[in-house]
Amino acid sequence: MDDLLVAPTRLWTPSRVLVTKSASELPHTAEILRRCEAAGVADIDILPGDRLTGLRGESERETYAQAKTTMAVVVAPPSVLKPQPIPPSADWRIDLAKGCPAHCQYCYLAGSLSGPPITRVFANLDDVLAGIGTHAGRGSITSGTEERGHEGTTFELSCYTDPLGIEHVTGSLAEAVRRVGAGAYGDDVSLRFTTKFDDVRELVTLDHGRRTRVRLSVNADDIAHRFEGGTARMPARIEALRQLALAGYRVGLTIAPIMPIPEWREQYGRLLTNVADALRDVPDLDLTAEIITHRFTPSSKDVLLSWYPGTKLEMDENARTAKRNKFGGVKYVYPKDTMAEMRSWFTDELRGVLPDAQLLYWT
Repeated sequence: MDDLLVAPTRLWTPSRVLVTKSASELPHTAEILRRCEAAGVADIDILPGDRLTGLRGESERETYAQAKTTMAVVVAPPSVLKPQPIPPSADWRIDLAKGCPAHCQYCYLAGSLSGPPITRVFANLDDVLAGIGTHAGRGSITSGTEERGHEGTTFELSCYTDPLGIEHVTGSLAEAVRRVGAGAYGDDVSLRFTTKFDDVRELVTLDHGRRTRVRLSVNADDIAHRFEGGTARMPARIEALRQLALAGYRVGLTIAPIMPIPEWREQYGRLLTNVADALRDVPDLDLTAEIITHRFTPSSKDVLLSWYPGTKLEMDENARTAKRNKFGGVKYVYPKDTMAEMRSWFTDELRGVLPDAQLLYWT
């Protein structure tokens, strides 16, 4: 399976790259454009101003299709530069980009990002990463806690993008890993991100200082095959997890979104066994697990149905339990008995098959 490092199963390359005027004047943009040209992107447009226009097609489907092949290089506004708390994953959120090239029919970003779902990459990387230095030593999820204090102050990079999925045309992730690995923001900070992609060839060569945890998003075969378009297949993700662990990275599993599909125990059982087999001989393994059940909101359902009108994804409010937050928002989760059954099974199975994995949370 080492051939996977030579030939990743999927690499997303945008058909069109838009660069705003302000972004074009920043040094990191030169690296982004170098990578885009090396990847064969022919349509690169340096805009005369900072507005992105002409992003909509004649229909929602056409708009979606065009957006998913477009990358914009922009300057992150001040509102993005201030790290935000991100429980239960990490102390703080740092955004290298917003938007994702994958075609997951349950997309977590649906309804949370405004406008067509293009991928916006932030050119002012120095400003984006500066928040790591200003917030080191602060936070309540890992920083100073007994259970996860060894991680230091943690910064999540994958809230609004899959940073590995766009890395070969941005270079932002590698730069962040290098800087944190070299202690540029202090010795007691760490990065973390989740990915559904497997191109780890550059990552395994970096001096990461064991200050980055890479989690592979994994799922039952039926769910990954049906609902996770444009991503690496499960064997390739598991092999990428192995290669990262062998390169000394702290690693993890994001098992999400779990669904009680037919024969879900058998399918998830095979998944955990395959992971255990891949990691069995890895020395000094540091492995975590995060388990997230499927949920949706009324707004995300509307957006997803406009993107994927033929989806077979179950989003039946009558089969779910409504949960409301303090702001009055509602999300639909599985009924209490279903949640309890899945939680009990996953907890026991994880303990039996991957006893060295630390379960960080279930939600």
